[in-house]
Amino acid sequence: MSFVDSHCHINFRELAENITDVLAKMQQNDVLNALCVSVNLADFPEVLALASQYPHIYASVGVHPDYEQVEEPTVARLVALAQHAKVVAIGETGLDYLRLTGDLEWQRERFRTHIRAARECAKPLIIHTRNAAEDTLRIMAEEGAADAGGVLHCFTESWEVAQQALDMGFYISFSGIITFKSALQIKAVAQRVPLDRMLIETDSPYLAPVPFRGKLNQPGYVKHVAEEIALLRDISVAEVGLRTSENFARLFKLS
Repeated sequence: MSFVDSHCHINFRELAENITDVLAKMQQNDVLNALCVSVNLADFPEVLALASQYPHIYASVGVHPDYEQVEEPTVARLVALAQHAKVVAIGETGLDYLRLTGDLEWQRERFRTHIRAARECAKPLIIHTRNAAEDTLRIMAEEGAADAGGVLHCFTESWEVAQQALDMGFYISFSGIITFKSALQIKAVAQRVPLDRMLIETDSPYLAPVPFRGKLNQPGYVKHVAEEIALLRDISVAEVGLRTSENFARLFKLS
């Protein structure tokens, strides 16, 4: 039985300071691979360094929608950085209308830039959407995101949103939130998403699953996400681990 953490931030200080222990915990819990996801260009070298040093760690390149007043990515810059063999995706990108207010057209333009880069370099997108599902799906359609493919990570939306993303060829990824008692909508979606289009993740250092809720999250805890999905679907944890690991390899074009 083994697992893959399809979305984590192990370059963040809380985890990077103890990276040896974090990687050991992955091994102890049969987490064979993890994707360390970029949130801005300034810290991308840290992400790439981890992926370059450890064969079982992969990287993405992108600028998160929450990050204001940082280096703004261009299509050319993202495509150039994505040429490294360990960079398997563009993102994380998308829209977030929860924390920021006012005119967020810059966020939408940044999202479009990432989609165009993903199409140009033929690498999938990692999409973050919060309180912005309608605009997220609209821009995905307008920019031809289906041509690149990708994943809606840390999914917290309705089945209708999931279905529209699935129709565009996207995968749906579930985080530790699915283990929370209050996450009824997410649990219902997890029961309906086809097993061949599902990923699991930690989004660590955030959103630790039960029984670690409120504590520092790490990739080694992704098995608890798999356990909850197995319970919801009445299948074995081993099958969830196998299918999501196969999906990870397929989406990110890994041998």
